[in-house]
Amino acid sequence: MAAIRPFRALRPAPDAAPRVAAVPYDVVSTDEARALADGNDLSFLRVTRSEIDLPRQTDPYAPQVYAQALANFERIKREAPLVLEAEPSLYFYRLRMGGHEQIGLAAAYSLDEYDRDLIKKHERTRPDKEDDRTRHISELRAQTGVVFLTYRASPEVDAIARRVMASAPLYDFTAPDGVTHTIWKTGGELSRALIEAFGRIPALYIADGHHRAASAARAREALERREGERGPLRPRDSFLAVAFPDDQVQILPYNRVVKDLAGLAPDAFVARLRERFTVTEGPATPRTKGDVAMYLAGRWYTIGLGRSTDRSLQGDRIGTLDVSLLQQHILDPLLGIKDVRTDKRIDFVGGARGTKELQRLVDAGTSAVAFSLYPVTVDDLMAIADAGGIMPPKSTWFEPKLRDGLLIHVI
Repeated sequence: MAAIRPFRALRPAPDAAPRVAAVPYDVVSTDEARALADGNDLSFLRVTRSEIDLPRQTDPYAPQVYAQALANFERIKREAPLVLEAEPSLYFYRLRMGGHEQIGLAAAYSLDEYDRDLIKKHERTRPDKEDDRTRHISELRAQTGVVFLTYRASPEVDAIARRVMASAPLYDFTAPDGVTHTIWKTGGELSRALIEAFGRIPALYIADGHHRAASAARAREALERREGERGPLRPRDSFLAVAFPDDQVQILPYNRVVKDLAGLAPDAFVARLRERFTVTEGPATPRTKGDVAMYLAGRWYTIGLGRSTDRSLQGDRIGTLDVSLLQQHILDPLLGIKDVRTDKRIDFVGGARGTKELQRLVDAGTSAVAFSLYPVTVDDLMAIADAGGIMPPKSTWFEPKLRDGLLIHVI
């Protein structure tokens, strides 16, 4: 089952919503956040990345950053304004990017189910990132970052969504990146029907936002220690998320760039690859699972990783992922990259930036080689999570992204 609750959203006045709405805090650097918020005092990046309003050398985890976040939050509440709903509600949130459309349910999802792994995970989290968002939630007494969930599609939920979407939306605007965000509110009989329908969904899966969910759980523990033992169900016993059906979710590749070739010349590196794989000139985007595109010295190549798959791995969903094969057969033995989490020679480029960004980084000389991957499937993600597995770091890039600041969960 999946337990959901309506919640009293803190949300911007409709006219202010396009100015308040901001990309998730963790998909931009401080400099990128500063540029995006430039000239817009209502940008929610001033809450989620509040260091942009402090001197450039400020440590993003310094106490004054969280104080600035709270001050900016209170100011935007007044100036946007942000209004707290009178009654708890559920919300359908539609994302449109080009010809792609996905419709999810925004609700308060159970932290008890999260703690018991009934909401399934596929990534490890980093303590420093958890510490940051836990403090952010505790200082603001609000969950401002939205967790992206998925579930096996339910015709029952889809039918309710169509009924709700026949009414006028709260928000309907296109962000500067071309993604259209539309939100509808529902309550009463339809909310009760959604609660019952989700109660029949066997499992929820975190697609994007593992650190946000983990921080919500830790913030609840911190508030319990500060304010006493748990009592009746309260807002802090749940976390803000939007759950999308699996047949609508779009996963793009999470590509890799490496700063050097571990002392090899480009021709020698290609020769080493050809000792192990079929390597041909090819397109920038792999055509099929098992192929990896490589950009090196001004050329795109196709590397046939599929032929190297060990039969012993056939029952191992993680071991047969292209990101795993790339690590096992190229990054580690040929380039000496043992741990992608800690090695400073490797970086990651989300699929939304496209293969032109990979070319740019190599042509500019900041990277020596780039690898463009075939995307992981939602079925892969669910199967690995069902088995209690952990996917390799930076395996999935979900696009389009939800926007922060449109629905806030006050705890």
